[in-house]
Amino acid sequence: MSTSERAHKGRAHGTPAATGGPVLSVKDLGVEFWVGDQWAAAAKHVTYDLMPGEVLAIVGESGSGKSTSSMAIMGLLPKNARVSGSATFGGRELVNASPESLRKVRGEGIAAIFQEPMTALNPVYTIGFQISETLLTHRPGMTRKEAKERSIEMLRLVEMPDPAKAYNSYPHQLSGGQRQRAMIAQSIALDPRVLIADEPTTALDVTVQAEILDLLRNLHQKLDSAIILITHDMGVVADMADDVMVMKDGDVVEHGPVERIFGSAEHPYTRALMASVPHLGLGEATPGEDRISDDATAALFLDNVSIEYPKRGRVAAFRAVEGASLKIQPGEVLGLVGESGSGKTTIARAIVGLVPIAEGTLRVAGQEMVGVDAKQLRAVRRKLGIVFQDPGSSLNPRWPVGISIGEPLELAGHDHKEISRRVEELLDLVELPRDFRNRYPHELSGGQRQRIGIARALALDPTVLVADEPTSALDVSVQARVLELLQNIQKEKQFATLFVTHDLAVVDLLADRIAVMQHGKIVEQGTKEQILRNPKDPYTQRLIAAVPVPDPAEQRVRREARAALLAAQK
Repeated sequence: MSTSERAHKGRAHGTPAATGGPVLSVKDLGVEFWVGDQWAAAAKHVTYDLMPGEVLAIVGESGSGKSTSSMAIMGLLPKNARVSGSATFGGRELVNASPESLRKVRGEGIAAIFQEPMTALNPVYTIGFQISETLLTHRPGMTRKEAKERSIEMLRLVEMPDPAKAYNSYPHQLSGGQRQRAMIAQSIALDPRVLIADEPTTALDVTVQAEILDLLRNLHQKLDSAIILITHDMGVVADMADDVMVMKDGDVVEHGPVERIFGSAEHPYTRALMASVPHLGLGEATPGEDRISDDATAALFLDNVSIEYPKRGRVAAFRAVEGASLKIQPGEVLGLVGESGSGKTTIARAIVGLVPIAEGTLRVAGQEMVGVDAKQLRAVRRKLGIVFQDPGSSLNPRWPVGISIGEPLELAGHDHKEISRRVEELLDLVELPRDFRNRYPHELSGGQRQRIGIARALALDPTVLVADEPTSALDVSVQARVLELLQNIQKEKQFATLFVTHDLAVVDLLADRIAVMQHGKIVEQGTKEQILRNPKDPYTQRLIAAVPVPDPAEQRVRREARAALLAAQK
């Protein structure tokens, strides 16, 4: 589609049609990094025009060049990078511009919202100080009083609860969603014409993500700012974008209106990317109910369990879980879902014996965990497997992965010949070459490291597998392959699985039954058909309504339905 055609086309998500020329024009942009003794290309021939009020989504897997090409526009790459081509903003060339020239553009012309606000915000300064400094740096005539008033106004604009209090708060005193709002307030303080949002919702819960997307949508319509949205979440793309640019290995493989990309993608990679996305509502129906009748046969059994963290110094005791009851039969997958702080991970930690329970009954593979001694705990842990969220930090960087996989077997007393044979079996099981046993974690991709984590968790043929957000750190296509692998192994080995996640589309794909947690309590549980298709609890209804789906037309309907639901529940 030509620039003139796009300029007069009504936007897909209600943005007024752009008039005039592009606010940002990128032509043949290339980025290379000096690695070892040669230049390595990170982005090649990136070309697009961004119209006023438009949302352009740049999608692709890690290493595709989507963030690198966008940071190059603002001159935010490290010193070992070189940039070629052209990026013009308001008639000003940004590629290889002087630092002084780029400083004038940053903030007032182009602003960035980063993925992790905790690392983007300075922990030793208050939120108000950081927003005020942005204003005072770019507007020398502004007084500190005026900067404070403007900062509080920005916090109010991003719907921050109690803006005056947030102004005087430090980043660690705010929740993840509030920190992201604070960073957005800082980004829009100078009324930029372009916002670069780099994975702005990846670290957020689904309901908070929906709120931030609503906020960005409202702000860009009020301010008429164009947005470059960098993400791997195709649901977010369907919710926000007007145009989509797909990148792979530094190249732009496809670019077009959001409806065409989702409805009739032309490039095989784009089609594969779309096919990899879990879609809420497409999970297979499962019987579920007939498995949960017998408490005695349950591989994992919780009855009225409460868990609290004891008092430490001046910090009062905190009850993280109250009256939780769950059971999982052999061969069954239970999805445990809820927002951050709901108590999901605390239950997972109690199951593996890392946190004692205060009240109730907890049995793992037939072993009562209340009052368990060290010897009994070692025995029950042989029947437990754990897959962690971040495979990189859960593997010893100094050990070849074969040693990491074999460590549970060695601790269980197996001889070296048996360990070597079993490691090869496990590598076969997770579909990795046997010679990977001699590689170190840093030599593997994220998906390969997660496969190693699964192999290690299955080393002792566990009765119960606890998977704590095992795919949230992975790209969508890698996530799809790991989930398919986990699903196949689970069906073959028939172990009971507690799958802890906030991704309801993944739960729909994997789980037989679902339990929903809020504020330490299980508010609803049942088969996935009952929970996902006919939820009864208001919190479950809000949680499901907040999930974006990778279909622009369906997502518009869901967004309207969510707004109506929230209005009805107020």
